[in-house]
Amino acid sequence: MIQSNDLKARYDALLQDEPKMRIRNAAQQLGVSEMELVAAQCGDIEAILLEGTPQTIFKELQTLGEVMLLTRNEWCVHERHGRYESVKVGNGPVGLVLGADIDLRVFFSSWKYTWAVTQNGRKSVQFFDKAGMALHKVYCTDKSDMAAYDALIEKFRAVAQEPAPVDNTPAEPKTYASEVPESLRKDWLAMTDTHDFAGLLKKWNLPRLQVLENAGQDLAQRVDNEAIEVMLNKAAQTDLAIMCFVGNKGIIQIHSGPIKKLMRTGPWFNILDPKFNLHLNTTAIHSTWIVNKPTEDGWVTSLEGFTQDGEQIVQFFGARKPGVPEIRQWRELLESLCKQPLAA
Repeated sequence: MIQSNDLKARYDALLQDEPKMRIRNAAQQLGVSEMELVAAQCGDIEAILLEGTPQTIFKELQTLGEVMLLTRNEWCVHERHGRYESVKVGNGPVGLVLGADIDLRVFFSSWKYTWAVTQNGRKSVQFFDKAGMALHKVYCTDKSDMAAYDALIEKFRAVAQEPAPVDNTPAEPKTYASEVPESLRKDWLAMTDTHDFAGLLKKWNLPRLQVLENAGQDLAQRVDNEAIEVMLNKAAQTDLAIMCFVGNKGIIQIHSGPIKKLMRTGPWFNILDPKFNLHLNTTAIHSTWIVNKPTEDGWVTSLEGFTQDGEQIVQFFGARKPGVPEIRQWRELLESLCKQPLAA
């Protein structure tokens, strides 16, 4: 780890010039990981390293009552209030949370460090990967059980409070197939569930965006990049319930329900509702796609934004549960954004 006193001084100097800078941006400016700022107790941060497997600590989040959880990638921030209920986590690399308010898909193979963090009076549990990048944060609210939070910290407080150095070894670049298979459309049209798509990507060994580009416009159609903002405005105006997926390599966080308060702040388009906030940097969206998948419940359509490098930023569906057909109003809204008809 970088010498904490030197890092504290550099952090303090940076915040003197830009006092409202968020910790993720400060880390980027200083050329360190966010976790290194946490470990060095920079600024007004008070942090306690926790020990135990991420799965074990994650299961304890059920005790905290109502919290605010935050998952983000470089271009989009997803914040949701609720309780961790129906937590399905074993010792394996995949976990689920399927509660009334909190809906998560967790990939623990990327999780490495856990910290209890207090900053500006806000108490949280924060999970990081081996390189010190934040994967998931859980903030206490005035509805949280603070005695349970204190008990969690004491239960998992690490004896040694100095974490191992962050590991910045880059991952091996993924290699993909050189050709798109002739069976792409046939396999796509044989899907019976939206989740089958991940299995097809693995089978074809192709990146998601390349598959969309080669599926045919009735199955995957590129639309104007303003489509996401148009969709959100229309959904808010008509009380249309949507699903919003935002993730990174360690977790996908999902909101389901109507949206109300929308606001633009510079490059960021925001949803600012009491239980759900979204902050989307629309300048990062290089391509936007409407994706059309067959299921046992009928066709299911999504609206997806990607970076120039083909990274998925955000994904939207009409709110639905397995066994229930897609909301007709959602389908009609997405069809109105298309220049070519979708398969139906």
